[in-house]
Amino acid sequence: MRRKLALTREPLDEAAISAWAQDTETGAVVSFVGRVREYEGEELIDALEYEVYEDMAQVQMQRLADEIENEYPDVRALALVHRVGVIPVGEAAVVVAVGAGHRQEGFAACRYGIDRLKEIVPIWKKIAKGARA
Repeated sequence: MRRKLALTREPLDEAAISAWAQDTETGAVVSFVGRVREYEGEELIDALEYEVYEDMAQVQMQRLADEIENEYPDVRALALVHRVGVIPVGEAAVVVAVGAGHRQEGFAACRYGIDRLKEIVPIWKKIAKGARA
């Protein structure tokens, strides 16, 4: 299984990440994009700030990729890309893209990927300084 596991401070190119997950044996590309919402709870905001414990995050992203490879053998490619730093409302914070032979396994692996990423990868969000009151 090909892997693209990354943490970046740059804006995410959702189309390029999904395109990366394709090859000539891929029958399904399933992606999830998590965006910064205008509200965090009931508070109107301008941006969120994502902090990361980078060394441990890399280890946990590898662990997650291993889990997906073992649990979903039809998956040919997996991209887990999370943006860190200050991210304005409307922009992507995370993209998970899965290239699989068939849609059922692609959907399942993508959902597992985002759920597990939120569970085990040490990335924390908070309202960015300067956010609206």
